[in-house]
Amino acid sequence: MSVHPTFDALLRSLEEGPTVRSIGIDRTPRGQRSAAVLMLFTDEADPSLTFLTRAETMRRHAGQIALPGGAVDDTDVDRRHTALREANEEVGLEAEHVTVHGELPALWVPASNYDVTTVVATWPGGHPLRALDPREVDAVHSYRVSELASPTTRVVGRHPSGFRGPAFVFGDQFIWGLTAHLVSWALDLAEWTVPWDKSRVLDIPERYMRD
Repeated sequence: MSVHPTFDALLRSLEEGPTVRSIGIDRTPRGQRSAAVLMLFTDEADPSLTFLTRAETMRRHAGQIALPGGAVDDTDVDRRHTALREANEEVGLEAEHVTVHGELPALWVPASNYDVTTVVATWPGGHPLRALDPREVDAVHSYRVSELASPTTRVVGRHPSGFRGPAFVFGDQFIWGLTAHLVSWALDLAEWTVPWDKSRVLDIPERYMRD
């Protein structure tokens, strides 16, 4: 599938201010702590989005695929500062190459009791990103919007608890949970979503389900 999206609809949505309700689940902020993640697209016709695999030694969400980011520090100026600082520490992203376009509203994450703000940004892809601290990051990945939106990639992930939500499958890589919700939300807001088979349900692999 060939997709050549523009950012017009996504930027318009950010300016208008999407609501938490528009993600389709009740994640109204109620956490005890705050965090921020960076949704970093390359600025090109078919943008790539940066992900990382969390280190197996992490206390929470070990081995899961996520967006760069982490908890807000007392010294952070705002959520954008948090997201860019964490991306620099985790994958070596240099903030001077990044253009921040806005934020998605904070979402509550029940598993960690954090309210997580998503900072949406673009960059030209000017330098390679890599896992800087093996205690936090195992690997860095990038997938193009055309791949994320492809009906061959999109599935519904099923947790043993009964939870079902959007998921993305790339070979043996499985993206689910908050990260998949955020990506799915961004695809919708940007008008990049294409029809896909929502009856295609896959069990979440056990190695991606550690809290």
